[in-house]
Amino acid sequence: MRPVLVTRQGAVRGITGPHGTTCFKNIPYAAAPTDSLRFAPPRPPDAWDGIRDAGAYGPTAPKAPYAPPMDRLIPEVDIPGEEFLNLNVWTPDPSGSASLPVMVWVHGGAFSNGSGSLSGYDGSAFARDGVVLVTLNYRLGAEGFLHLGPEDTAPANLGLLDQIAGLEWVRDNIASFGGDPGRVTVFGQSAGAMSIGALLAMPAAKGLFHRAALQSGAAHHALSTDSAALIGTRLAALLGVPPTRPDLAAVPRELLLAAQQQLRSDMSARPDPALWGEAALNLMPFEPVVDRATLPRAPAEAVADGTAADVDVLVGCTRDEFRLFTVPTGLAPLVTDELLERGAAAYGLSPQGMLTYRAAFPGATPGELLAEIATDWFYRLPALRLAEAQARQGARAFVYEFAWPPLPLGGELGACHAVDVPFVFDNLADPGFTPLLGDTPPQHLADSMHAAWVAFATTGDPGWPAYGEHDRTVRNFGSMPTLAHAPREHLRALWDGLR
Repeated sequence: MRPVLVTRQGAVRGITGPHGTTCFKNIPYAAAPTDSLRFAPPRPPDAWDGIRDAGAYGPTAPKAPYAPPMDRLIPEVDIPGEEFLNLNVWTPDPSGSASLPVMVWVHGGAFSNGSGSLSGYDGSAFARDGVVLVTLNYRLGAEGFLHLGPEDTAPANLGLLDQIAGLEWVRDNIASFGGDPGRVTVFGQSAGAMSIGALLAMPAAKGLFHRAALQSGAAHHALSTDSAALIGTRLAALLGVPPTRPDLAAVPRELLLAAQQQLRSDMSARPDPALWGEAALNLMPFEPVVDRATLPRAPAEAVADGTAADVDVLVGCTRDEFRLFTVPTGLAPLVTDELLERGAAAYGLSPQGMLTYRAAFPGATPGELLAEIATDWFYRLPALRLAEAQARQGARAFVYEFAWPPLPLGGELGACHAVDVPFVFDNLADPGFTPLLGDTPPQHLADSMHAAWVAFATTGDPGWPAYGEHDRTVRNFGSMPTLAHAPREHLRALWDGLR
């Protein structure tokens, strides 16, 4: 018999998986964002009669495919349908009688791609180890993060509001799946981690989660309303419609997605701050917007002032994040010394700072140095700043670095962006990860990393000392996990006051 559980909207029938776990897929946590709800905050889903089949993934948020070569390296799934504000639950306790820790996964994809319904995000390993695991889908691109400036009085950050609606569903329903609504850890990677950085600063998210694990993203990626208005206005111009929500909502989705792709190509080809504001450095047209309503302050500033002082964090990045964007694309060998210095200056690095990087990596090519600097600016420094802020507020912060380099592309990828995700999920065998990982990723590293995330969700302690401004302990997940104390300290210090 397939197990049946009851949510506030109705009963769902799941499927039994490996290790005695049970999965319930495609459970709506909000109404379909269509018609008048397309550019509106999420509304509660309708109730249903009878038992809803929850044996297969449901629709995913509309998105354009990844551009080559990322389409070959980053797994993606696209399931059509309007009811894509759904989530999936894996539990070891289909009786609903336990009170287990809960983890909620927020997927990445530059706020324009990705899905909580990837097979690589299968939560069976978490459920096997005593955690109720939830993955969710949320609105992406313009439908999730559009803002048109002072005249746009509608709420911004609809994608973040979707995530909050998913967390409210967890609060209200997860006990039926054996989860403890008072022990919720939200975790995510890339744009998912950046989303969590924003949630830490959003009043509406307060109390919905108690711990947070952020991989390759923190609280530094958000746009001002002015920058968001520049982007929204240019999107409307590409579509040939007035820059209003009703006019954009009338555009068919396939045309909107094509215009978003063109917008991102234009930004990459001409990253001029006069055209794109802060996004000229982030190279992501759609991001959380500091609209003073849903997101009252820049997340990094708000967290530094204590908005999340009651939330313990686990935060970090991969050693060679930015190589994912320079090696497969062929950009790395094209970077000249002049381009390197211009890029470093755009990030705010002084000429003396550039000399310090050159000394730290003797023999590195300009492309390799640019990847080092961009990795620090995009990922490493935001992670450390979040850990420092939480430590100052009395919360526990744990920092990690993932350092195992996969073999594809001659090993030149290094420990690049996204390579850590299958290790956290203990899901190395998923074929979607093979192009990035190769054929023989080390299972013992997945055992170690996955166990740390489970321990953090269960006890608040992943198994190494907390990070502090005077004891900068970092867990290094390389071929053999080790501890490092204040690694790259001289490079970190370069960015004080800058990042």
